[in-house]
Amino acid sequence: MPCPSFTVHGPEDFGPIRAMLASREEAAGDAAQKVERILADVRQRGDEALVDFTSRFDCQTFDAGCLRVAPADIAAGLASIPEADAAVIAEAAGNIRAFHAAQKENSWWVPSPDGTMLGQIVTPVDAAGCYVPGGRGGETPLISSLLMNAIPAQVAGVPRIVAVSPPRADGSLNPYILAAAAICGIEEVYRVGSAWAIAALAYGTAAIAPVDVVVGPGNIYVTTAKRLLIGTIGIDMIAGPSEIAILADASANPEWLAADMLSQAEHDPMAAAICLSTDAAQLEAVCRELERQLAQLPRNEIAATSLGRFGALVAVPDLEVGMALINAIAPEHFELCVADPWALVGKVRHAGAVFMGHHCPEPVGDYFAGPNHVLPTMGTARFSSALSVATFTKKTSLIAAAPGYVSAHGAKIARLARLENLEAHARSVECRLKKA
Repeated sequence: MPCPSFTVHGPEDFGPIRAMLASREEAAGDAAQKVERILADVRQRGDEALVDFTSRFDCQTFDAGCLRVAPADIAAGLASIPEADAAVIAEAAGNIRAFHAAQKENSWWVPSPDGTMLGQIVTPVDAAGCYVPGGRGGETPLISSLLMNAIPAQVAGVPRIVAVSPPRADGSLNPYILAAAAICGIEEVYRVGSAWAIAALAYGTAAIAPVDVVVGPGNIYVTTAKRLLIGTIGIDMIAGPSEIAILADASANPEWLAADMLSQAEHDPMAAAICLSTDAAQLEAVCRELERQLAQLPRNEIAATSLGRFGALVAVPDLEVGMALINAIAPEHFELCVADPWALVGKVRHAGAVFMGHHCPEPVGDYFAGPNHVLPTMGTARFSSALSVATFTKKTSLIAAAPGYVSAHGAKIARLARLENLEAHARSVECRLKKA
């Protein structure tokens, strides 16, 4: 059997499944100590530290002159890929841009009859850094990561957007990463990765000016660096392993359900893939399909490990209990593979993204449709949201009080200040009452 099976009757049976998912939390103790040393080294030695780390782990012949990718090399990356591939990337970028344009918030203010004006100013950060994992030595370029991270920043109006990615052994970046940068209009790209790249973006070096917000996925060292630098920079989120949960009824195709589970299981041995169904026979068919399809996958060892440790086929008595379990685990990706998904979507309380019906598998959102694929994991969808335009903006309160406002409310404000034993606060208001 490729993954464990469970039967649940109600919330009293959810514990083992939630415990299985929670066990994926990576122990970051050793990583934290190593990353702290890396951050301190980059802060002290700047580009010299970046060159040392990169030559040790990525490209032995690396030097400071290799850090920044020349504009001509970015253009050459786009020119080197097939036109059909460039067209697909450009179309996906257009879809992502259109979706995020609908998220953009405007500044607002509300006047009162007494002349007081209250409002909110929405402004983008000055600079954002996008981390793009190299993936298998640069041979599996995460094109979609660059699109999903950079485009919302552009829609937000961020004037400076930087992309960083670890170089391949020959010092180059995969041309598809450069092509995506060119299609997005990103001109500032650096060949640097791991925790030292995050440190450079946060602290700045001679070659790389610091940024305000850093986004993008990465390994435990990248994630730990982002966690340790919260407060120095803003980040998107602390992301854990990928996950998918599917709620199916008898109308779902077992072959498709298995394929959707494997679409996440192939990511990482720590990924989770769970299928809930009201049909026990269907779950047996999904199990057979998982075995058949696993044997045909290039990344079958990774997928098999993921399914064996963190996969599950879960029998539920009805869709109501299935939805209760979904909300309890708050999955990153949630597929509603039922005959009438719209009848259930109103019951979704906790999920990073919802995929509706039999013809909307998770990769539709991962790559092309437009919504962001940077989503909360490990149950954090209970309180977190997808990366969005808001990730790259700040909201500043606007208060314009007329003289009449102080006259009418100054004594109450002073009283509240004195209740907190803050006399200077009270006097700041009262000195204006004398002139009113």
